[in-house]
Amino acid sequence: MKKTNKLIHETSPYLQQHAYNPVDWHPWGEEALAKAKAEDKPILVSIGYSTCHWCHVMERESFENEAVADFMNEHFINIKVDREERPDVDAIYMEAVQLVQNGQGGWPLNCFLLPDGRPFFGGTYFPPQPAYQRASWIQVLQNLSKAYKERREDVEAQASQIVGYIQKAQTQFSNKIDIPKGEQVFDRKFVKDVFQRLAQNFDEENGGFGSAPKFPGTMPLQFCLNYYLAEGEKKALEQVLLSLDKMSNGGIYDHLGGGFARYTVDAAWLVPHFEKMLYDNALLVGLLAETYKLTTRPLYKQRIEETLTWVEREMSSEEGGFFAALDADSEGVEGKFYVWDKAEIDAVLGEDSKLFCAFYDVSEEGNWEEKNILNIPTDKTDFLKAHAINDTDFDLFLKNCRNKLLAARASRVRPGLDDKILLDWNMMMVTAYCKAYQALRIEQYKERALKALNFALRAFQIEEDSLHLYHSYKDGKAKHHAFLDDYAFLIEALIEVHLITQEIHYINLAKEYLDFVNNEFLDHQQHLYFFTSAKQQDIILHKKITYDGATPSGNATMLHNLQRLGVLLDATAYREQAVKMALTIKEQIREYPSSFGQWANALFLEVYPLKTVAVMGTKYAATIQDLLAKSFLNTFISTEATKAVRGLTIPKVTGETSIVVCKDYTCSLPVNTVDAALELLSE
Repeated sequence: MKKTNKLIHETSPYLQQHAYNPVDWHPWGEEALAKAKAEDKPILVSIGYSTCHWCHVMERESFENEAVADFMNEHFINIKVDREERPDVDAIYMEAVQLVQNGQGGWPLNCFLLPDGRPFFGGTYFPPQPAYQRASWIQVLQNLSKAYKERREDVEAQASQIVGYIQKAQTQFSNKIDIPKGEQVFDRKFVKDVFQRLAQNFDEENGGFGSAPKFPGTMPLQFCLNYYLAEGEKKALEQVLLSLDKMSNGGIYDHLGGGFARYTVDAAWLVPHFEKMLYDNALLVGLLAETYKLTTRPLYKQRIEETLTWVEREMSSEEGGFFAALDADSEGVEGKFYVWDKAEIDAVLGEDSKLFCAFYDVSEEGNWEEKNILNIPTDKTDFLKAHAINDTDFDLFLKNCRNKLLAARASRVRPGLDDKILLDWNMMMVTAYCKAYQALRIEQYKERALKALNFALRAFQIEEDSLHLYHSYKDGKAKHHAFLDDYAFLIEALIEVHLITQEIHYINLAKEYLDFVNNEFLDHQQHLYFFTSAKQQDIILHKKITYDGATPSGNATMLHNLQRLGVLLDATAYREQAVKMALTIKEQIREYPSSFGQWANALFLEVYPLKTVAVMGTKYAATIQDLLAKSFLNTFISTEATKAVRGLTIPKVTGETSIVVCKDYTCSLPVNTVDAALELLSE
């Protein structure tokens, strides 16, 4: 078999998986584009990622077929892209494929380009023989090669039309946004409308939103939590608790090793698509922590601790970063690492197996393809009553059993690890550790957040004393200029680290990066940010990405950053910029809150009163920790030195603890206990 281009072999884990097959893949870049122009061949760009099941299927079925590969090598310049390393390339050609395929997209993403990079056709998975109402891969290749040679004008016209549609989509937002003088831009009715739109899609039986396949939906759930805090709407909180309970007890959660899978193929959270992504777990840990502050439910504490234990055990590099993902497959079989025969559990647990299996839904016939996915279908309290078991003893029993099974599972062939370290996902995990520290007061979480942040600031830096950063890091080498999401989540992480340390240095650095992003990425006419900086020259256009996908969009995250730094630094310009951004996407938030969940969460700081708590005295640090462990809306907790309280009349006090609560630019008299401060905040 022919060895692939050496540059592919030296890059990301995803591309390494395709390093030895008959197709002469090239990495994305000027070299491959120049080769296409020199040889006047169309380009096939195939985009995927390491945990993509159908990417591996298509590789085995078609790309490793000698006859198919020979045809590809003769008639096309073949480019392989890891979408997680080059999300900018993926975003452009995903939109092109969705235009061609009536809105359908996904991975593997196979897009055919002219030598100048303009797309003229594309699709996702194609079978080796015609099936599923799809042409075979070789038929697609033959037809497009023929069209390129014999109907070049038609192909050129199609490419121009597709690019025109993509460019037009970038200009859909108003260029003139003025903040109405003397008016509140958003109001409680607008927020209520958003909640009611979300509520139409509640799954009131299983939690979450909609039907199968089922994704966690952390951003809309955070909106529901905020709406409860703002309005006391019980239905909002009930949906959050139902969703977190069902996910925490369902098969989407790894009950032995910790951590959540990407999604489930059913509505009841039982059957996951078994890959584990760093970003999903960061978002879920954050939501669990925020909800634990309000409820102190032991289940949420347990899931936070187990998930972060998994992150430390399996997803952490020695240098301090976090790896990207774990594959769903092992030994070529999806989920094989995670599922069990009852006989296997019996052999490990012996006489303890009966009770364990009853609790975790394990049977001889299995609950998925004759295998068992561990899950908890029965309410724990009801189970304890039915079996006359003491709660504390039962928890210890379950923990011992899980540890035995986890040790036994360790001998299996493990799923593949995508060990590249991505700046944006790492900063999301730093934020998650900060929120977990606030909620649980575990010092290790604070230390881990600082370790990961310091590693990133060092390892991703392009030049010393420069704010320019890289996006991806592996084996001691960083590469690819950072994108909007990288900087947005870095700024968010710096703000969160400031909250748990109260060190002004982190806020000052966050401001430096925010100003840098405004300079490098902002479209000042449309009040939105491009995904790529002007320095990114190997793409056909610069896109703005506004909707929230599996992760919050960089634009929505920057909106939150502007709001929070506007308060913490008393920077009116940032607050006004945030309002203009929110106004730009106002109608999308109202009509499609599930796809603009992070944007919707920004409404609360625009609609509901802001509160600032200044903590002073010799025990200010411990007092701030006590306050951060509580659940508040729009409440900024800081020391007297923070600019969030600049301009407010803060009485000078001495002693162990003094707390001043400020609302509507009016401050209370100092109180000296957290309970007294909470009473003032609740008024």
